[in-house]
Amino acid sequence: MDYDTLDRLLRPGTPREAPRASVTGALEDIACGKRELRAVRHPLGFLCLPLVRDGARGVCVHLFGTGTAADPTAAPMHAHSWELRSYVLYGRVGNLPVTVTDEARTPTHRIFEVFSAPSGVDELRPTARLVHCEPGPAASSGSGETYSLPAGEFHATVVTRGQPAATLVLGRSLPGHTDLSLGPLHGRGHRTVRRLCGAEQTERTVRTALRRIHAEQRE
Repeated sequence: MDYDTLDRLLRPGTPREAPRASVTGALEDIACGKRELRAVRHPLGFLCLPLVRDGARGVCVHLFGTGTAADPTAAPMHAHSWELRSYVLYGRVGNLPVTVTDEARTPTHRIFEVFSAPSGVDELRPTARLVHCEPGPAASSGSGETYSLPAGEFHATVVTRGQPAATLVLGRSLPGHTDLSLGPLHGRGHRTVRRLCGAEQTERTVRTALRRIHAEQRE
């Protein structure tokens, strides 16, 4: 499994089941311990499986509804420095677009720059930029559907609490872009940490995800 193969499978005209079938083998290797990969607890409350890293390009699987608590200081409305395409493996995932306008008279948020270190620490630094934001409406994607998001566009991911979901995410970093988030007007700089799960928890969680994927394939 590589980025180029999955990139082709997510293009229009490809059978909807093809991306799901392609990623299943990689997940099975993790579930049985053949591949030593640890899930990452994301500050926004989901688990990330970083499957491929190829320079500016990467492939991850995001697992929602695993009981992972969100960091209360994490900002759900953010903009990536990379463009993404997200394929829903199972469940339903909403993408909430956020319109951001530079507005000095009635600002609602401050822009923060996000700098991520290899250690898993994300440093959020406040900028002087004050903006007014208007969220919505959300667009929902179900199993087998794909949605795209350009670099620099503010959004939030919306998943119904208690409803498991998983996405296959392809990302490609673009020069000239910085990861950004929307924070309080008077918020201060702070850090969030992406911690690794243990081997047993990772394998158990991936096995559960595989059962749900197989159930989708049978339907």
